[in-house]
Amino acid sequence: MKLGVYIFATDETIAPAELARAVEERGFESFFLPEHTHIPAGRETPWPGGGELPRRYYRTLDPFVALAAAATATESLLVGTGVCLVIERDPIVLAKEVATIDHVSDGRFLFGIGAGWNREEMANHGTDPRTRFALLRERILAMKAIWAEERAEFHGEHVDFDPINLWPKPLQRPHPPILVGGKGAGVIERVLDYGDGWFPNPRDGDPALVEEQIVELGRRAVERGRPVPVSIFGASPRPEDLERYSELGVERCVLSLPTAPREEVLAALDRAAELIPALGS
Repeated sequence: MKLGVYIFATDETIAPAELARAVEERGFESFFLPEHTHIPAGRETPWPGGGELPRRYYRTLDPFVALAAAATATESLLVGTGVCLVIERDPIVLAKEVATIDHVSDGRFLFGIGAGWNREEMANHGTDPRTRFALLRERILAMKAIWAEERAEFHGEHVDFDPINLWPKPLQRPHPPILVGGKGAGVIERVLDYGDGWFPNPRDGDPALVEEQIVELGRRAVERGRPVPVSIFGASPRPEDLERYSELGVERCVLSLPTAPREEVLAALDRAAELIPALGS
């Protein structure tokens, strides 16, 4: 099983390029950054983590700009979004951003995606929270068309455009792996519909919370004749939990780093790196 890390990179933390170099030097496989374009001051949607929303949520760096810096500072480290809020981004612009970072990273990009939880945030982007999953699906399908076709067009209920010319196409063909976030009702169908992998974020990283879904996804993937790997976002660092994830056939566990000053982040990274030899990643 492979081991990666993620951090809410902000203007108050270690710089993404320096951190990415440190992540690669310590033998981790991947490096992920979350996304929030903003946090509405009048937010009503409760934070899934409970309690007050941490300040890191409204100070996050743009993931594509920060990951481009991380990619150019490293050689083999995979870089990814954990997760990109597709429902808050124009699909034509996003298709170009994904293809561009795939080129900048020499084909090392992982496209983690999600529909988000903050209803006021998505509403500020013109997205109706009630139809966000349908919008997510169409935007992903539209981007797949852009990446695959020389002159792409798409006509749906939420996304509609006549033939366009758009380059570059991603280095990874037909496109970078699409890791579908979420763990609620319907997520497995969404993964099988337009994803290349599942990217759940179980509370406290507890394997028991997603074990049944991992088994169900594996069974349904076999029925459809294609593998669908699982990556755990925010996995528990407890050795027994990582061992259980490995037993379940999980491809990758992504551990959390604190949103903190440089020395604190690097110390946490060193502690996490101690887990790598036991995993064989």
